Amino acid sequence: MSIARGLLGAILVLSCGAPPPVEVDLSGPTADWPHYGGDAGGLRYSPLTQINRHNIDSLEIAWQYNHGDISDGEGEISRTSFNATPIVADDTLYFCTGMNRVIALDPETGAERWTFDPELRNTKLEGPYPLTCRGVTYWRDPGIDTGSCSQRIFTGTVDSELIALDAKTGQPCGDFGVEGRVALRDRIGDAPAWEYYVTSPPLAIRDVVVVGALVADNLRADAPAGVVRAFDARTGALRWAWDPLPPGRTSPSDAGGNYTAGTANVWSILSGDEARGLVFVPTGNAAPDYFAGYRNGLDHYASSVVALDAVDGSVRWYFQTVHHDVWDYDVASQPVLFDFPTPEGVRPAVVQATKMGHLFLLDRTDGAPLFPVEERPVPQSDVPGEKLSPTQPFPTHPAPLHPAALTPEDAWGFTPWDRRHCAKRIAGLRSEGIFTPPSFEGSIQYPGSAGGPNWGSVSIDVEHNVLFVNQMRMPQVTQLIPRADYEGMDAASVVYPEELYPMAGTPYGLKRGPLLSNFGAPCNPPPWGTLTAVDLVSGKVLWESTLGTTRDQAPFPMWLSLGSPNLGGSIATAGGLIFIGATTDKFLRAFDADNGAEIWNSRLPYTANATPLTYRLTPSSRQYVVIASGGHGWSEPGDALIAFALP
Repeated sequence: MSIARGLLGAILVLSCGAPPPVEVDLSGPTADWPHYGGDAGGLRYSPLTQINRHNIDSLEIAWQYNHGDISDGEGEISRTSFNATPIVADDTLYFCTGMNRVIALDPETGAERWTFDPELRNTKLEGPYPLTCRGVTYWRDPGIDTGSCSQRIFTGTVDSELIALDAKTGQPCGDFGVEGRVALRDRIGDAPAWEYYVTSPPLAIRDVVVVGALVADNLRADAPAGVVRAFDARTGALRWAWDPLPPGRTSPSDAGGNYTAGTANVWSILSGDEARGLVFVPTGNAAPDYFAGYRNGLDHYASSVVALDAVDGSVRWYFQTVHHDVWDYDVASQPVLFDFPTPEGVRPAVVQATKMGHLFLLDRTDGAPLFPVEERPVPQSDVPGEKLSPTQPFPTHPAPLHPAALTPEDAWGFTPWDRRHCAKRIAGLRSEGIFTPPSFEGSIQYPGSAGGPNWGSVSIDVEHNVLFVNQMRMPQVTQLIPRADYEGMDAASVVYPEELYPMAGTPYGLKRGPLLSNFGAPCNPPPWGTLTAVDLVSGKVLWESTLGTTRDQAPFPMWLSLGSPNLGGSIATAGGLIFIGATTDKFLRAFDADNGAEIWNSRLPYTANATPLTYRLTPSSRQYVVIASGGHGWSEPGDALIAFALP
């Protein structure tokens, strides 16, 4: 019976006409992916053309690797998320898991070559963050052709260690630090494990490895220092440390003390210009995020992109994207280095995306804006002890990409009932547009503190000078609570998404949460997630597409194309495609770079809150697109690394 059914199926396929086999083009370019952002400047662009808009429908899973480091947080290990973007260098794919294991695979088969387990001491963290590791770093010693540790993988851990591994074997490099490890808590001061550790890949440049660290938000005014340090790539010896103090102030570390508490930290991804010897760091807030009255100048370099000298760590230039930031608008996106065409010739540039949906195009050598940046008046605070900047910087080329205001008339709902609910909520809150400061009655913050864009940053098609950026559109409510009232609240009863923070050392605590209707949907009009293409030369928006659906957040049949919150980034290819996961639904998608049409998607086992990568290593091989499908704080944790290719 089964044979008969098989023959019948074959006859039906033949009679209907089987699809012609895909002819894989082997004539195009080859390329690897040796850095987190594709190159050291974070372009997230590939010259590969084998996969293109004409054959994308034939893309299929080539291999899948499950690393097994999954925890839902209920046991002895905190909740995990798998947000890594692997790198491909010297014919090997490398990545890290949320538990800081480093794994090397064959990039064409997914076969495991080696694994390294740091045997974490701190696996049960008290804070709100899942265990995560966004990536690792490859470095080849220019002074050694072969031998042990002539090629190294650097990784940072939740134990606040910087580790160097032999790229060929995964064994620790014994000449680096102590048995391959450098402790990063030196001169940081007392802090629980979950308040200070590394989540983003280090930067290797000019024989040093540069690293910052996550500092937990809104706990206290004297939070751990935001110092950025560079270590010798061979020995692990400290080469320099940038304690982000205002000019003229001396770091206590110069006299053997700790680095300065409460300074702006650098938790996101760094970029490097090897030729110019520049390290580009995106800075966070000075502590705490929502009350700046006691910072005493420590936010001089906060919410900025800063260019440091790779040799000595001195500040070459800086550009501040938010003055006296009280909105948690820290610079989360990797600075992206590109060449800007002008009638006089190419100008080295950097573009810095911010959570507000602002794109600042700057000269890479001195930080000067390529186009006018306007200082515009913004709302002021009525909170005792706070004095805000009267103006904030707004780019004009391109103009801001995120809506800047939310009024009762803007309220959205599925029905008249929830729309009225949202309109009433908005009317009862302080809402004066972007940069409305926190208040005692509650203020609408729009964009919210997660963005707009976040650590996914942007991708740039360097052939056409087009930038692609994904954003979320999710307003939130921020409310300052006088200390006496805060001390009487039950902090244990307020959990994400309704967050409560002590901001110890200030007169106020903080309550923060999303602005949702009584149906649990955002009160602002959709789309709630977007992907936008911007012409860098003209500054004009070429197209904007909805990114994501309500699937995996709402029950069927409420799977609507309204966009979704998104964390993770995009990549652009010469094949005319933009690949992106990032959303709260479980898909990897491809968009046509010319018009923004979604022309392909693939269902994944978990959400893909990471940035994909692509590579083709030899003239006879296929092009692969790889994505980490491993969830985030808002979705089920997972462990799948999935590679797609043409059959």
